Amino acid sequence: MNEVESYIGNFPEMVQTILKEIRGIILRQAPDAVESMAYGMPAYKTHGKPLVYFAGYKHHIGFYATPTGHESFIEALSIYKQGKGSVQFPLDREIPYGLITDMVRFRVEENKQSTKPKAP
Repeated sequence: MNEVESYIGNFPEMVQTILKEIRGIILRQAPDAVESMAYGMPAYKTHGKPLVYFAGYKHHIGFYATPTGHESFIEALSIYKQGKGSVQFPLDREIPYGLITDMVRFRVEENKQSTKPKAP
């Protein structure tokens, strides 16, 4: 069992199911991502740059796609409590897996584009 699996295993079963689904989304959208723990939560990098993080809490799931990942989805995220580069998905509401998928895809492409050589 790796660190991320151990982290997920510390939550109640219902929360584990959500965290496993979010992890699966990230790994499907970014199969080459490096998975680790950072800031006490699962963290993913592509092209040597942070991609996304997520965390479980008592009443919500925290999802962190850095400020740019949130700015690009400002309208869809407007119904959730947010901070700079973070959003809280309440456990008593349906988790927006489609939105999470879109955000991860966006960040994968953003990291990919940031590694391309600049045109002269």
